[in-house]
Amino acid sequence: MKIIGHKWIESPIFKIINNIEDINKTLAKDILLFNDLDKNIKIIKYSNINNLPYAIRVKDIKEAILSHNLNASYILVLPEMAKEIQDIAQNYLFDTLVLVEINNEKEIEYYAKLGIDGIIFSNSIKLPNSS
Repeated sequence: MKIIGHKWIESPIFKIINNIEDINKTLAKDILLFNDLDKNIKIIKYSNINNLPYAIRVKDIKEAILSHNLNASYILVLPEMAKEIQDIAQNYLFDTLVLVEINNEKEIEYYAKLGIDGIIFSNSIKLPNSS
């Protein structure tokens, strides 16, 4: 299980991206985060062309599958869809990791038992001009 943002573990920061200018405000170690697949598709394609690692928040199974096919490094899924999307990711051998956003480390065990690829603490998600 991948753990991002725990105080004991060195992790990248996920930076919310709304436009290409936001990318210029990130560090090389940051992961770009797109909150809307449809709205951000042009910037996602730009990120692919420039080999920039990124994550996409997905609302449903279709978006999860599309994000994997767009070469997203990570997908952030809704807690209520985590198990279903993880099962699909396992079945199709996604390279994309399925993450669930959490606020409390007590949730780690719950998602580990579900077999989710990883969790990300909310404090690891920031705007591009913050550190």
